[in-house]
Amino acid sequence: MAIGQSTEDAGPGGARRFLVDLGLGMLVLVAVGTAVAANVGGPSSPGLAAYAFGAVFGSLMLVRRRRPVATLLVTAVALLGYYMLSYPPIGLAVPVAAALFSATEYGRLYWAVGTAAGLLAISTVVRIGQGDDLGFLLGLEVPTSAALMATVIALGDSLRSRRGWRAELVKQAQAAQLEREREAAARVEQERVRIARDLHDLMAHTVSVISLHTDVAREALADDPETAGRSLAAARAACRNVGEELRATLHALRAPEGAQESPAPGLDRLDVLVGTATGAGLEVRVRTTGTPVSLPAIADVTAYRMIQEALSNVLRHADASTVLIELDYDKDSVGISVTDNGRGSEAPDGASAGWGIAGMRERLVLLGGDLDVRSRPGESFVVQARIPVRGRA
Repeated sequence: MAIGQSTEDAGPGGARRFLVDLGLGMLVLVAVGTAVAANVGGPSSPGLAAYAFGAVFGSLMLVRRRRPVATLLVTAVALLGYYMLSYPPIGLAVPVAAALFSATEYGRLYWAVGTAAGLLAISTVVRIGQGDDLGFLLGLEVPTSAALMATVIALGDSLRSRRGWRAELVKQAQAAQLEREREAAARVEQERVRIARDLHDLMAHTVSVISLHTDVAREALADDPETAGRSLAAARAACRNVGEELRATLHALRAPEGAQESPAPGLDRLDVLVGTATGAGLEVRVRTTGTPVSLPAIADVTAYRMIQEALSNVLRHADASTVLIELDYDKDSVGISVTDNGRGSEAPDGASAGWGIAGMRERLVLLGGDLDVRSRPGESFVVQARIPVRGRA
């Protein structure tokens, strides 16, 4: 970039900026032309060359945005040349005021201050050498010119600072908007994963129950219609339950944040899970130790979903006849254990159980809990978890 070149590029406001610069140039031309025409203290009538300097000062305003320092320096040199040619006095500050303002507006403060100080020093030294009245020169004219120069420099710097402040506000607003969008995307992703876990737990459990009951009904339809009827009724009840939970999930998705009306399932509905598993042919026992407490909502849902997934795995994979569910309440946590008497698993850590075990572990990690899955081929499958209950409901 050339020295003094402004970084402002042409844009949609280019025509408006051009008109502003043209108006400023005309103002400079009129001011200088008026001073030349007044010819205060001049030796003779000024010629067209004197007015040409006014045109030079004014035309420089058209390039002040692209080359503010060059505009300032050419203006200062032209002013010195004007006075060297002994044309009528036009003042010191007026011809360079717009150039000083422009240089400061575009961040060239030191150039503006240095040029103003240099012009004042040169003018003062020359006029003292010419024998001007020191009282008038140092008491009125120099201070007046200095004050005018300082004023336009201050105005230019103020405008530049205000423009930078506005740009910073816009930048901060954009950064804040981007951060809000990132947070919203993260919340959407977390909600998507939560819904995926819930739907997996719900559908896996319900489909397992329906499949078992329909198999029983198919086998007993001819020989034991009563048993077949009970199995079909249980399958229908399971369909009804899953329909209610799916409707609640859809309502939560459509409702505004925080407007969900249907409470999420918790341990208060453990008897429903037990009844469903019992209806599918399992003998389910529940053992509770410690003093039961009301759990925080998220811990309550996690406990329910964990037991639901464990029972689903028993129904689908374990070939078991009995299941023991143990709840162990203490001061800071609740322990949950689900043990069956089935055939166990080839994978000791339950890694082959699919997304269910992974979903349990994700839920517990979010709460600061832990999950332990143990099994051996031909032996029982044990799922144990410890859920913190800090901040109880």
